[in-house]
Amino acid sequence: MLILNVNRFIYYVYTMNQLHWSSELAVPIAKMKVLFVCIGNTCRSPMAEAILKHLVLKRNLQDWYVDSAGLRNWNVGLEPQARGQQLLKQHGLKTNHLGRMITAQDFYDFDYIFAMDNSNLLELQQMAARLDPRPTCQIQLLGSYIGRKEDEIIEDPYFSQGMGGFNAAYLQILESCERFVQHYKSDDKSVPLGRQ
Repeated sequence: MLILNVNRFIYYVYTMNQLHWSSELAVPIAKMKVLFVCIGNTCRSPMAEAILKHLVLKRNLQDWYVDSAGLRNWNVGLEPQARGQQLLKQHGLKTNHLGRMITAQDFYDFDYIFAMDNSNLLELQQMAARLDPRPTCQIQLLGSYIGRKEDEIIEDPYFSQGMGGFNAAYLQILESCERFVQHYKSDDKSVPLGRQ
């Protein structure tokens, strides 16, 4: 675990050296801190992290910090799923993320924690409810920013054949992240708030 924390620290120093740091080892003090969570932190949440990081750079948003984590320890210390990395590469994106589990501290460090499906959402809400003091982060379903009920669940593509499931997840994540950034940057009330 120490090796993972050191690796994360080195990576964050390299990529986020413009930011100030909190007392936590790897979480900077930033204007907006977003954490994406799925079950294993190998498919959906690392893709979401890479996509939002790209949008943050593209839109020149200052002091945003983006990370991802899993609800299970299956992929701690491992690179994201190869098909996800391949898809990101096709879109000119990349990820240096190594899998990690969500921690209690994450609920205090991040402003938004986005779940990919209802099961993730419920588990995150239950985790937050057990914490004292009660965290103030927004725990939301990422896909709810799309504004279409039929698209708000971002299905896990891990067990899908080929690239179809990954392509579908990528498009949902991209639209959700674009809508989230749009909502954050404007006072346009037609942009839906994420469902908690």
